[in-house]
Amino acid sequence: MTTANEIADKIAAENSLTKTQAKAIVDGVFKAIADAAASGAETSIAGFGKFKVKDSPAREGRNPSTGATIAIAASKKLTFTPAKAIKDVLNG
Repeated sequence: MTTANEIADKIAAENSLTKTQAKAIVDGVFKAIADAAASGAETSIAGFGKFKVKDSPAREGRNPSTGATIAIAASKKLTFTPAKAIKDVLNG
């Protein structure tokens, strides 16, 4: 697993930045994606992929331990669709 701090450390090393500066950049990117998602907007990063919000409608489910029917509330989910370049790296 790679963490945001590890990403920031790599960016700092490759771009002659301090770790604090790189961490601020990484946090800013994640915040921009989260803010766009909160407003319902799609974020597209060329060569990487798209983040978009998907509405999941309310539905019925089952409690696996008792088998009782339960109501699952409607919710929003953030989905990611990788770009072709990323798919090629993963499958290439």
